[in-house]
Amino acid sequence: MPGYRFTEYFENEVLRKRPYLRREWCIAVIEQPVRVAPQPNGRYRFWAAIPELDGRFLRVVTLKDQTTIHNAFPDRGFVP
Repeated sequence: MPGYRFTEYFENEVLRKRPYLRREWCIAVIEQPVRVAPQPNGRYRFWAAIPELDGRFLRVVTLKDQTTIHNAFPDRGFVP
């Protein structure tokens, strides 16, 4: 199992803006995504439904290594 890390931006900004998010949800999304998409800047987007969010989809953005979590938010526009 990869060692997951979180960027300073995630720790200081994302969790401050979205205190309901859990690190373990982000890891679960990366480990069992319903979709993965590379971004032009080398980062990756992962999506998965989170039961604790009433089944809404959480988008998790990682750095190029796909183990350093940079951003996460419920993606209201995601269609599986």
